[in-house]
Amino acid sequence: MVNAQTTTTDRRTRDRATAAHASVLGAAKLNPFGDLHTLQHLSARLARSFRGLFEPMLRREVRAWAEPLVVQRFGDYRAERAEALTAWLPMAMVPPGGNALCVLDGVFVLELLDLFFGGIGVAPPVIPTEFSPAGEAMVSRLGASIAVPLRAAWEPLAKIDFTPGRVEVSPTMLSVDTEDAMIVTRFGLAAGDDKPVFIDLLYPVATLKPHGATLTGKVLAKAEADPAWRTQLTRATMGVRFPIRSVLAEPVVSLSRLMNLKEGDIIPISFGPEVPVMVGNDLLGRGTVGTANGHAAVRLTHIAHLDVASAGVGLDEGQNP
Repeated sequence: MVNAQTTTTDRRTRDRATAAHASVLGAAKLNPFGDLHTLQHLSARLARSFRGLFEPMLRREVRAWAEPLVVQRFGDYRAERAEALTAWLPMAMVPPGGNALCVLDGVFVLELLDLFFGGIGVAPPVIPTEFSPAGEAMVSRLGASIAVPLRAAWEPLAKIDFTPGRVEVSPTMLSVDTEDAMIVTRFGLAAGDDKPVFIDLLYPVATLKPHGATLTGKVLAKAEADPAWRTQLTRATMGVRFPIRSVLAEPVVSLSRLMNLKEGDIIPISFGPEVPVMVGNDLLGRGTVGTANGHAAVRLTHIAHLDVASAGVGLDEGQNP
């Protein structure tokens, strides 16, 4: 990823529609959920957090994205991967139990290891068949780093703790059957014009069945607002200014008298003990006319609470505007 150049598209070719959705007569349905709108949204949210995770490791700005997820048998997923060094890292999910899988390209791990020890991010010319202890430690470090934003991304849907296990270089060492249905979420990382690398997170369909109703929703049940953004929005909202006016009287005169008015004429007005107090075109309440600190003022004696809520204004009874 660090040095290789490419002119191809960032996204890996994934022609898996048949594997993901086809069903065989008499066989169990591979994808019992249907359209996994919420999980796709969750993956896109997780991809955004990968930038802050990997940029310090790569010492470069990166682009991160989530590709459309698919559902397929674990044996099919294994068959489509190249026979090359790969890190298979189980991620224990508690609750509900079971293991997700984080799958990392071995070359990418070795490049990160070289960067970690002060290099420029170059993998060895001959890729080994197994990870060294330092390579295994790097995979564990990556798993622990990914688990943090992964937990945060899942939190609006379910509080699940992801804990990395022991890395394996062969999928045959995993406690996953080749017939097990897996939801495959793929994340791309690319720096500049470098060839992108891909990180796969696999969730067992059986493990996610308790969350089936929420996984197929089109939006998350709860939206997680950024505290700093919420504070700034609250401050900005509380600073909005509303004009308050009091209507003492609205006399009515004929057109003929209106046209004959001249300076010095008197228009009689009358009003009751209480006058309306308006915010824009909405009634805030009623009050009595008087003075305060040498200025004309209205003392509120009644507040129309429903109108105040719709206008976004809150004044205590008896407060002078």
